[in-house]
Amino acid sequence: MSMIDRQAARARLEGEAERLRAMIDRATPVAGCGPAIPTAPARGPQVAEMPRVVMPDGKSSSGYKVEEMGWRGFKAVRAADIFDDLARIAAAKGREAPFTKAQVTVARRYRDLVERHDAGGMRCASLEARRGSGPSSGGAFIDAYLAEGEEIRRLQRRIGTGTAMVVRRVRPSSRGGARASIITNRALVDAICLQGKRFDDVLRAHGWAKSGKHVSCLKVALGACLESMAR
Repeated sequence: MSMIDRQAARARLEGEAERLRAMIDRATPVAGCGPAIPTAPARGPQVAEMPRVVMPDGKSSSGYKVEEMGWRGFKAVRAADIFDDLARIAAAKGREAPFTKAQVTVARRYRDLVERHDAGGMRCASLEARRGSGPSSGGAFIDAYLAEGEEIRRLQRRIGTGTAMVVRRVRPSSRGGARASIITNRALVDAICLQGKRFDDVLRAHGWAKSGKHVSCLKVALGACLESMAR
């Protein structure tokens, strides 16, 4: 092997080692998290937060208190989402987050419900297949599955059938041309909350031109939908 080949091979190895170090750094739980949380490259960007629970408290004027439930004071970790990114960007600019805590909570609740409900459908199918062969202990699961489905439908009814971006209210040159289509509230909420899309992605998917004004309109529309869902 020539000197040039050895140098090229060394450069490739160093580049690969750097790539792996960066991947491990991104996958390592952030500071303050419990030691039992593993390094997981598939986890993606993450946020540390302290689990809390509301407990009865006879000494409190409200009758309740909030207690931190982290094991030995450690924090839990969860996957970061678009709401974390928006809050971080706003904080860097010295501004408040574009969505309230209640709005973000209901958005994540909607996402978690839909993900769990979609995954639960496979188990329901399995229980139905076994039902003819003998007694099943899946009755409680099916009841919970149906209750979740009703909560999802209730949230979707609160989203309504309105539109976040209406084509006829914007000049063709401003909206991006004739390809632009109506963006419904439901499409907006599902794209952001369920699919993890960015506002730019939503505009592009519906043929709209990317602009700060259009993004602002979507943020306002999403905030109104989440406010309705949180009631």
